[in-house]
Amino acid sequence: MSKKQAETAQFEDNVRELSEIVQQLEQGELTLEQALARFERGITLSRLSQQQLQTAEQKVQLLLQQAQGEALVPFQTDSGV
Repeated sequence: MSKKQAETAQFEDNVRELSEIVQQLEQGELTLEQALARFERGITLSRLSQQQLQTAEQKVQLLLQQAQGEALVPFQTDSGV
């Protein structure tokens, strides 16, 4: 599996897990400790997914600039997560 395919699979897995967490929290059958642990995991997944989306957006912007003949500037990832 290529790096790009692995990143896509990871993103999809993260979104799938986040969706499951939301369902579990909405059902209201978890203990407070379980709910807090699931919420914390959900926040982590949300941040990772957002970072992946921002990176993808930067790549798209670079490709569009390149297609328009504009000067390219190397993109930088936000490692603040």
